[in-house]
Amino acid sequence: MAIAISGETKSRIDRIWNDFWSGGISNPLEVIEQMTYLLFIRRLDDAQTRAEKKARLTGRPVENPVFGEGQELLRWQNFKNQDPQVMFDLMNSGIFPFLRNLGSQVGGEASTYSQHMKDATFRIPSPALLAKVVDQLDAIALDDLDTSGDLYEYMLSKLATSGTNGQFRTPRHIIELMVAMMAPDVEDVIVDPACGTAGFLVAAAEWVRENRDPFTSAKHREHFHGGMFHGYDFDSTMLRIGSMNMMLHGVNNPDIRYRDSLSEGASEDAEKYSLILANPPFAGSLDYEATSQDLLKVAKTKKTELLFLALFLKLLKPGGRAAVIVPDGVLFGSSKAHKDVRRALVEDQKLDAVVKLPSGVFKPYAGVSTAILFFTKTNSGGTDEVWFFDVEADGFSLDDKRNPVEANDLPEVLKRWANRDGAERERARTEKSFTVPKSEIVEQGYDLSINRYKELVFEEVAYRSPEEIIAELEQTQREIGEHIEQLKKVMGL
Repeated sequence: MAIAISGETKSRIDRIWNDFWSGGISNPLEVIEQMTYLLFIRRLDDAQTRAEKKARLTGRPVENPVFGEGQELLRWQNFKNQDPQVMFDLMNSGIFPFLRNLGSQVGGEASTYSQHMKDATFRIPSPALLAKVVDQLDAIALDDLDTSGDLYEYMLSKLATSGTNGQFRTPRHIIELMVAMMAPDVEDVIVDPACGTAGFLVAAAEWVRENRDPFTSAKHREHFHGGMFHGYDFDSTMLRIGSMNMMLHGVNNPDIRYRDSLSEGASEDAEKYSLILANPPFAGSLDYEATSQDLLKVAKTKKTELLFLALFLKLLKPGGRAAVIVPDGVLFGSSKAHKDVRRALVEDQKLDAVVKLPSGVFKPYAGVSTAILFFTKTNSGGTDEVWFFDVEADGFSLDDKRNPVEANDLPEVLKRWANRDGAERERARTEKSFTVPKSEIVEQGYDLSINRYKELVFEEVAYRSPEEIIAELEQTQREIGEHIEQLKKVMGL
């Protein structure tokens, strides 16, 4: 997606990227990880500065200070002004030990953050490179940015040419739409089984904080900080970045864990969660031996996109809801596994909606066509009708540049979603959204592609008669002949 940061900020990130490359760090994820540590230290200092201002205004002590006595040099405002060699030594001997211990300060010894940070390593190879990076990051205004926001999106966009790393990124405006449509409650238990940098969990935390006021009771406050947010990934770098991201967004002890979600190990979390938000990887296949047998009972396949749908049904509590991104092939694939998964969603559970996304949403990473499935686990059916929406524009150009444009269907998706049990039922099949009864979906072999049900309106075009066209051609030919004769006379031919 296009990133809403200034050209100057993009240029600084580009320069930092080039500096890392020139300095010998060429792994894109490693670059992002090292930059994240520095951004994290800066944001921790910003948070304490705000707490200190509040303390001065109220006359009370600083609440939950991050930096204690003897740690002043570790604060960004002091650290950034040191000589490069002093700065470099501080990173090794002061800041990284501080980061590793921070999890136990905030979430206790067993916090997932402290577990992931045990293996955190400072890899910037020289004082000169560190000084360059710190200077560039310090010049970036972070007043309205965060590590999962525009700046982070732009950093992650650098992964576009780096193999499969791009799978970890979902455009933020798509994430925010899915979260708003699900409208999490203060008692929800939310999971993303392929969490990457924890973008879905961060967006859910922000939505709950802004719309549900989770701090009105000690019970809800404790749940928000400790039991509400869960994420799995099998990349240790992603786990560290995701954990830091959640802590920066005010969630003290999220459950961000190492796990291959499709393995047998996921069985322990069966029917544990009330809400799933995810964009699982769907560019690969697995060996049967490495896959949970419970999932293979739902869909005997090696395709990860189908196995993840089986996993979601397993993880959800009865009554639990899911909003997940799938490739178009899931909607109309003809294999037995494809049909079995769609049948399970329609017949055994409650399929609520299919929101078709434009194929350019994931550019420049991939041009794959995708859709968002919304469903509720019931184990007893309940699908009476399915709401479809054909998103033609998401506010950005659908080419590799993804520049902002005026056309944007996403606000209308959210608006119409709220009325899907009312006015939406009256919409014609020629509109962007409409509902389809379950009986028709069954007749179509559980095909969920929107084009199977959408009706197209063709404008009648009036063409001229062949006689009129031939007469016009003959007249043109006569005029050409006359002009040639006149030209011959002028030339004396």
